[in-house]
Amino acid sequence: MNTPIGAASSEAMHTRNAPQTRVKKNTYRKLFIAWIVLILSGASLTFLYTNYLKNQVARDIAHQTEQQLQIVQQDYQKQVTTLKETMQADMTRMQAKVDSLNELLAFTKDSANSKTDNSNQLYTQLAEVKKQLDELKANLDVLK
Repeated sequence: MNTPIGAASSEAMHTRNAPQTRVKKNTYRKLFIAWIVLILSGASLTFLYTNYLKNQVARDIAHQTEQQLQIVQQDYQKQVTTLKETMQADMTRMQAKVDSLNELLAFTKDSANSKTDNSNQLYTQLAEVKKQLDELKANLDVLK
């Protein structure tokens, strides 16, 4: 009696286990597919997010560079304006010295017959004018 019942029960268990193993296999397949989908979606979202961050960083750097270039350009314009004003002031002073030199030359010409100390003043002023002209030429070369 043990045998037929045992044989019948093992046969019954075998028929009961077959659908359960199929269900387990289908469940494992579904879990494996879901796992692969999760991994692929995570990888693709990571890729998209890194591209987004790269673009954002590139835009930020471009904006900062543009601001720095504007600051440098404004500083350069300010320096050029200051240099122009300085050059104009120097030219005005130079013109005043040239005018006084012309007056001195006219005076020297008028008093050419008498021996005076004006000739030393004339040479001194000529040397100063020449020195300032050389400085102005150097400054103009810098502007070019």
